[in-house]
Amino acid sequence: MADTVGPISNVIAVADLFIKVGVQCSVYCSGLKTAPRDVRLILNEADRFTATLKGLEKLLVNNSQSKKLSSLQNILGIVEESRLQLQDLAAKLERGTKLQKIMWPLKKEEVASIISRLEKYRAAIALDLQVDQTALLLNVHQEAVLAKLKSAKGAAFDSPGHVNSSRCYPGTRKGILEHIQTWSTNQDGQCIFWLNGGAGTGKSTISRTVAQSFADKGMLGASFFFKRGEADRGSMALFFPTIASQLVQTFPQLAPHIRAAIETDLTIYDRSIKEQFDKLVAEPIKTLSEVSQLPTIVVVADALDECENVEHVRLVIHLLSQVNHSASVCLKFFVTSRPELAIRLGFKNIDGHYEDLVLHRVPSIIVEHDIDLFLRHEFNSILQDFNKSVSSSRQLPLSWPGVEKFQQLVSMSVPLFIFAATACRFVRDRRIGGPEEQLSKILEQQTTFGLTSRLDATYLPIVNGLVAGLSNVEKRHVCERFKHIIGSIVTLASPLCVASLACLLNIPLHVIEDRLDSLHSVLHIPPDPQNPVRLLHLSFRDFLVDPEKANLEERYPFWVDEKKAHEKLAIHCLELLLTEGTLKRNICSLKLPSTPRSEIDQRTIDAALKSEVQYACLYWVAHWKESKRSVEDGGLVDHFLDSHLLHWLEVLGLIGRISDCIGMINDLLSLLHVR
Repeated sequence: MADTVGPISNVIAVADLFIKVGVQCSVYCSGLKTAPRDVRLILNEADRFTATLKGLEKLLVNNSQSKKLSSLQNILGIVEESRLQLQDLAAKLERGTKLQKIMWPLKKEEVASIISRLEKYRAAIALDLQVDQTALLLNVHQEAVLAKLKSAKGAAFDSPGHVNSSRCYPGTRKGILEHIQTWSTNQDGQCIFWLNGGAGTGKSTISRTVAQSFADKGMLGASFFFKRGEADRGSMALFFPTIASQLVQTFPQLAPHIRAAIETDLTIYDRSIKEQFDKLVAEPIKTLSEVSQLPTIVVVADALDECENVEHVRLVIHLLSQVNHSASVCLKFFVTSRPELAIRLGFKNIDGHYEDLVLHRVPSIIVEHDIDLFLRHEFNSILQDFNKSVSSSRQLPLSWPGVEKFQQLVSMSVPLFIFAATACRFVRDRRIGGPEEQLSKILEQQTTFGLTSRLDATYLPIVNGLVAGLSNVEKRHVCERFKHIIGSIVTLASPLCVASLACLLNIPLHVIEDRLDSLHSVLHIPPDPQNPVRLLHLSFRDFLVDPEKANLEERYPFWVDEKKAHEKLAIHCLELLLTEGTLKRNICSLKLPSTPRSEIDQRTIDAALKSEVQYACLYWVAHWKESKRSVEDGGLVDHFLDSHLLHWLEVLGLIGRISDCIGMINDLLSLLHVR
């Protein structure tokens, strides 16, 4: 309250002056047989101004609201000008009452000027209050929407998980970025821009760069970066709710309309994707045309191909093409994906409604120039860091790695930026060798590859280094441990921290940490053990689970059988949940079983349900389904449901995912083996 005492006292001081002026005017009314018309004008304006001040004082007394008044300083400035005006008026009126004969001290023109200024001050205060109160109302709507809207965690380009993700190195991708910029500013152009290219060609890096550029210019409406294996980021279920949530933060004017849509239909999250699009995005956006003139708004959707349901992707492509331009707002969508058949067909069906750019059609000389520029910068950094950390006798020459080796690496990289980026991380990683040794391992690979074998060239030096110099028995042991740990990481439905992974897989923590130590070039392993381990690029998963490697174990001993990996994870999940004490009735020890979920502290839930337990409850069905195993009478699934069905449903309710249980049970029914 202390920070509003000053403003309130200023308002009260002005109100007191109006009272004083009113009292003085009443003296003239009683002292003069015929009160001048000017007295009545001043009294009337005093009454109106006092009413406005009472409204302002009431708002200032409400401390939580007064802090949100953006024009408070402007209002207080007007109040101060009013105070000075009233002091002058009160002084003149007082002089008139002290004469032997009461005489009206103001000329007609002077009164008109005073009334005019007071009216102007009052109108300015009222207008500022109206604008602020409208903004406060929008904030109320905005807070209500953000509290109710479900959104996919980590989907936005500037989410904490993306902080260290790469952007285009300065001077690279210039033509592509200029092309996208031209499209975004052309309000008569297509509403969709589709950037497509194969794995590792730099689509997501371009997306992050573009999203940052749009954000800096105030053009970014929302962003959604799909990622398989990252829970809600791997499906369309929360795509439009997430977009709507971000749009509300960017444009609070949308909040009342989105709030109305949610409150009208509390099951909006279970509705079709089309209904979500219409109610949460398309219809609210149209209302912006009634508010104010706005620039182009761009929504960035990266990696559509990482969405699990291709039919949903095709539907979303169709829906985005239906967005209508209005006179005041232009909504555009920048999307990226691999050129997979279903997505190509989706765009084929909206031919003429999108603009595209195919990365593998960019002239190789341009791609080579950009990769060359990137590698020169990275290798110069690697050289300097290494030489600073070793004695002079071990330092690399300033010409390292030399023209021939450098050019060989550039040639091997084109057109895969992921090859160049992974190579740099591998060469920089001191855990398993120095830069010269690490670079040699990469250059030992052949220099002529098809796209698939280029991924081999990217990742084989890394995984082969794990078994270099080992006996056959030792190699088999390392490979099996790799498949168990890394195979699980690339198959998880949502990433876990190392400690949770150790509990889920029932493997000692130090064993997992030892295995991860040599894989920093392909996995993001945060220094904080409570943060999840993530793939740096989906192509590493593609490399490991490629079904064409199934019968080539000698060349690819690290190949991961995806079905078996899912089966192992499903079993691990159920075994964890069946462990005594993991699940039980009223696991959060609530005093009342009817306590609403919204009233339960998240810390209480997290203390009772560790991350690995929440994961197991959420995803054991998905892993069982992907393993293609049937559900049999008397089997592990039957045992779990018989023992803990209600406990499992209780957990789903506590973590806010009870609506998912219907789909899970339907999946189990589809896998039921009837004897």
